[in-house]
Amino acid sequence: MSWPSVVVDVSLEGPIDAVRRAGMRWGGGRLFERRVTLVVGHFGSGKTEIALNGALRLADSGVSVTLVDLDVVKPYFRSRSARTMLSERGVELIIPSGENVFADLPIIVPRIRGALRDGEQRVIIDVGGDDTGARVLGSLADVMPTDDIECLLVLNFRRPGTRDAEDALEMIRRIEIVSRVRVSGLVSNTHLMDETTPAVVEEGFRLAAETGRRAGVPVVAVTVPGEVADRLDPEAVALGGMSCPIIPLERIVKPPFELAPPERRIRGPLFVLS
Repeated sequence: MSWPSVVVDVSLEGPIDAVRRAGMRWGGGRLFERRVTLVVGHFGSGKTEIALNGALRLADSGVSVTLVDLDVVKPYFRSRSARTMLSERGVELIIPSGENVFADLPIIVPRIRGALRDGEQRVIIDVGGDDTGARVLGSLADVMPTDDIECLLVLNFRRPGTRDAEDALEMIRRIEIVSRVRVSGLVSNTHLMDETTPAVVEEGFRLAAETGRRAGVPVVAVTVPGEVADRLDPEAVALGGMSCPIIPLERIVKPPFELAPPERRIRGPLFVLS
C-alpha cells in the first residue's frame, strides 16, 4: 500500500533554520514514513519521547495513528504515562487496561496483532530498552509488514550502555538477532536532560555518524530538546555534516522524582492548648 506524504510543520524560528537541509518533518520526511515504525534503543536513550512526539504530531496532522507501548524494561518512562494527552489528541494507545494498566505482556499481544494487520493506520511501537525489550518483537514477526516497516535505533552516547560506537554496534547486533528485524535508521538523541548543550548534541551526532558508517545504516535525524535547537551554531552544524533533519522535541514524560509532590493537607488543629 502506498502512503501519502504527510509533512508536519514543527519549525522553530532561529538561526538553525539556515542549515535545515531536509526540513523538520515527521511522516513525510525521514521519520515515521512507513506504516509501521519500531522505535528501539537502550533504556535512557529517549526513544519513548521520540515515539510520543511522532505519534502526537502525526495525529495533529490528521493521520490515524496507534501507539503501542511495549516498554517492559523501564517503568519510569513508559508511553502509557501520557495516556490522557494521547487520548485527547486522537492517538490510540495500546496498553494493558483497567487494573492491569501497569502490567506487562502477554496481555496486549492480541491487540497488537490486530493493529499490525490493519492497513488503515500508522502504527508506532515503543519497544523496551535494548535487546531485552526487542525480544518481544520476535513473537510478532509473522504479522509484521516486511515491505512497509522501519526500525529506528535511538542513540544517546551519554548513557552507560552506549559510551561509543563499539557499544552501539554491539547493541544493533543483539537487537537484530532477537527481534528478527533489521535496523533501518539511526536517530542521534545524545542529551543530558536539562543539562544538554549544543556541544553535547554535536558530539553525539559524530558518534552516531561513525556508528552508521560502520553498520551501513543512515543517521536519519538528530533530535534535541526544543530549548537547545536555537542554540546550535549553524556553521558548526554545517561543518559537522548534519544533513539530516534536526528535530526539536517536546518533553512529555518525566520521571517520578521530577514531579511535584502531592499537596499535603493537615486535618485538625495544629496545636492543642490544655
